[in-house]
Amino acid sequence: MTMRTQKRSRPASVGLHAGLLIGTAVALFPPLWLLVTSFKPKSEAFSTALVKDFTFDNYDHVLADTYFLDWFGNSLLVVLGTTVVGVFIASTTGYALSRFRFPGMRPLMWVLLITQMFPMAVLIVPLYNTLATMGLLNQPVGLIITYLTVAVPFCAWMMKGFFDTVPVSIDESGRVDGLSPFGTFWRLIMPLAKPGLAVTGFYTFVTAWAEVAYATAFMTGEENLTLAGGLQTFVNRYGADWGSMTAAAVIIAVPAAVVFGFAQRYLVSGMTAGAVKS
Repeated sequence: MTMRTQKRSRPASVGLHAGLLIGTAVALFPPLWLLVTSFKPKSEAFSTALVKDFTFDNYDHVLADTYFLDWFGNSLLVVLGTTVVGVFIASTTGYALSRFRFPGMRPLMWVLLITQMFPMAVLIVPLYNTLATMGLLNQPVGLIITYLTVAVPFCAWMMKGFFDTVPVSIDESGRVDGLSPFGTFWRLIMPLAKPGLAVTGFYTFVTAWAEVAYATAFMTGEENLTLAGGLQTFVNRYGADWGSMTAAAVIIAVPAAVVFGFAQRYLVSGMTAGAVKS
């Protein structure tokens, strides 16, 4: 019986590892090919061969001859604003929904949930009109507010699920020591919420760093674009500069990889805690 089990498990093990290797290859091929193409001359962009004439011309062109540094600065400003404000609002909202009972609590939770059901294409026009009325078109603040409408509802729900897993006795001990509700939240609960905060911060970062539709609709003029919008300038009706686009994409991916590297140890535990049924 044992021998039969071993014989049957070996093909299954081989199939499992083969599937994992194939999945890994499929996942790694696009970014690796992007990296390889960024070091090719423009004449070899569509060549299936590896790099023959290694060159940094694409990177030199992107950094020296385009508004890439302006795009990077704009994106950095928008991302920092969205992440800091979004994490604070989502965490305080999630804590309030987890710990307090107040009139309108259920409708508020439903509003946070329903806002996630509208596709971006439907919201572009009303958001555009709202930002135009407020004079926030072509302004980083307007883009930050727009991204907060995307990130905060989802992150607030997730943070509520995370705070539900933190014992209420910690809040009670804080009140016994004379802390206010906000003091209890800031000094006792927040240090325990690192996994949830990491997931929330990473989600808001990705929302602001990689979003394209709002960035191109609400920001005009090459010097005002973010990185995601700037990439589109390398493609027009007459052709595409694939070398410059791949070089810019590689540079853009580096900060995202660094942020993921810092947050990844908290992501699994934070997402699991946030998925607890409320």
